[in-house]
Amino acid sequence: MFGQIDGTGFEVLDPRFESCFVGHARVERLWTGGRWLEGPAWFAAGRYLVFSDIPNNRMMRYDDTSGHTSVFRAPSNNSNGNTVDDQGRLITCEHLTRRVTRTDFNGRITVLADRIAGKRLNSPNDVTVKSDGTIWFTDPSYGILHDYEGDYGEAEMGGCHVYRHDPATGSTDQVTSDFVKPNGLAFSPDETLLYVADTGATHLPGGPRHIRKLAVSTDGRLSDLGVFAECTSGLFDGFRVDRKGRIWTSAGDGVHAYDPDGTLIGKIHIPESVSNVTFGGEKLNRLFITASTSLYAVYLTANGSRLG
Repeated sequence: MFGQIDGTGFEVLDPRFESCFVGHARVERLWTGGRWLEGPAWFAAGRYLVFSDIPNNRMMRYDDTSGHTSVFRAPSNNSNGNTVDDQGRLITCEHLTRRVTRTDFNGRITVLADRIAGKRLNSPNDVTVKSDGTIWFTDPSYGILHDYEGDYGEAEMGGCHVYRHDPATGSTDQVTSDFVKPNGLAFSPDETLLYVADTGATHLPGGPRHIRKLAVSTDGRLSDLGVFAECTSGLFDGFRVDRKGRIWTSAGDGVHAYDPDGTLIGKIHIPESVSNVTFGGEKLNRLFITASTSLYAVYLTANGSRLG
């Protein structure tokens, strides 16, 4: 856990990255023992992190007050992405049941979305919540392609899309139509932009391995602004945005940091493929990192733009 971990460290690619970390800060390995970890979500009131261990069909809980990690939920329906809504409740994407759920404070699980016009979703992957309470999620087909992270099943949607769920009305609307495998997603601090990763290269030769940028209108419609960044190592998966609009994204060799202008300014090297990140801690300046089998964390001089 402590000391220098082989294969970790900061790499400065642009002078702007130097202001994002303290030189003596070190990456810590907080827990290991998963098969493919994903979906970290920070709960400020309890000072704990919930994350998914998809193939092991469980969700884990890291307690920041004790440093102890334990099982939060098992079975978890092969949960993937998690976040926190505007009231501090857990929002989860589930592969096995092909749905998005909310865990209420009394422990009750409420289904938010599982079908569109009578057709089952593919396998909801990642999720974010806008300040107006709407829940935005991606729905690629990874969880129905095999039995390792869900159950093999037939696609009913005719494509892989991004959706917007409004808890106030119960409606779920498709907001994109031209992604191959939409994956991680996050809003800019002012919520005028939505960033969405497309990992279509996993199943389409020469397919996308980038993050796209979309303008968000006041009524929730999206307009394509093109590719924000191409991945230079492996694939982008989950990511978060800090208060200055920088994107901190997973990649094959660790975490990549991008300036809002699209410049790759630096990397945090991790000795495992990274799946997702989130900001946590009292000041939202601790980046929690889910990698293949382990949970890592590092303190930054950047702060997350929102909880979850």
